[in-house]
Amino acid sequence: MKIVDVEVIEFKHDWYKPPVPHKWGYGNPDNNNKGEVIESIIKIITDDGAEGYMIGGDKKIIENNLKPLLVGQNPLEREKIWTWMEHANAYKNTLSLNEEQAGYVDCALWDLFGRMTKLPVHKILGGSRDKVKAYASTFPNMGGPEDYAKHAIACKKMGYKAYKIHAYIAWDPIKWEPAPLMPAFPDEDLEICRAVREAVGDDMVLMLDPFAVYTLQESLKVAKELEKLNFYWLEHPMMETKIEAYRRLTSQTEIAILSPEHAKGGVSTRAEWILQGASDMIRTDIHFGGITGCYKTVSIAQAFGIQCEMHGGGWGNSHLLGAFDESTCEYYEHGLLKPGRDYSIPPIYLKETCDPLDTDGNVILPQKPGLGFDLNWDYINDNLV
Repeated sequence: MKIVDVEVIEFKHDWYKPPVPHKWGYGNPDNNNKGEVIESIIKIITDDGAEGYMIGGDKKIIENNLKPLLVGQNPLEREKIWTWMEHANAYKNTLSLNEEQAGYVDCALWDLFGRMTKLPVHKILGGSRDKVKAYASTFPNMGGPEDYAKHAIACKKMGYKAYKIHAYIAWDPIKWEPAPLMPAFPDEDLEICRAVREAVGDDMVLMLDPFAVYTLQESLKVAKELEKLNFYWLEHPMMETKIEAYRRLTSQTEIAILSPEHAKGGVSTRAEWILQGASDMIRTDIHFGGITGCYKTVSIAQAFGIQCEMHGGGWGNSHLLGAFDESTCEYYEHGLLKPGRDYSIPPIYLKETCDPLDTDGNVILPQKPGLGFDLNWDYINDNLV
């Protein structure tokens, strides 16, 4: 079996735009940010007719730089291809590759194998569970403390047992206008955290993700206050290029510090964070080497007896969660959520969502072959770019 073609199909659709309406970052999500966006799907084709797909991918990088690497190769030799892409990524200034695009390709190869075997990827990886505890992950800048408190109560009524706060990110809560990421507003963030804890009571798990806006001193202050509020973790509080600051924060606090989230280098970088004691829990997603790379990362965390929490949801991350038990990967990140947005409705190019929520706050993992998505090809073909 050989790969004979790799293409990236681009199409347009109306859906929720990323919440980045201004130059500094997230902005105010008061509106639904709906509008026309361009989506892409990777398609890998073999000489015997087998196909694999992944949602996402940069057409130029994949077709110009990765396709020549893939055509003529056996699609079942994922480890060899992953290693090639990892090495090529080290020279990305000349080859225009990156971890994210390599991750999309790796996921498409796993989808192809799953469709061939008629098994969901998480069963091929070993299979540990079919549902995962979810936490409601909020949009940032949703309003004042009372707005977050009301939203948290609503999520609790929906069945969520855990709630993660993105408070004020690239937003000035005093002037209520866009602002640079730093200086941050830790006191105002803590007001939201206190209001949510008071609203939901002691039986709901709470987390805070400031998105790297704090200094070390601010992180220490916030961590100490979150300990009093019985928060589960403090995620990505500082820039992840400053590993010494993370070592100091982790050694001086009781609350679990969860990082790195966006640090480049995939499994190698996260292994180094573990050895350096720079965080209590690590974080990854399929943008860091795809399913193959993430499986290696989670396995290292498992070997060291620490948690690896997946960043975001989606089809690829779902299968990694299904391959490990909750002692290593405890939660599914459900969102981003905000009042007025129905997360259960799939985008028009998909026939269903990847992460339906049951009444007990669990995400039901995909059970169809491969990654499990069912594409609406009639819509896609009618809206090609």
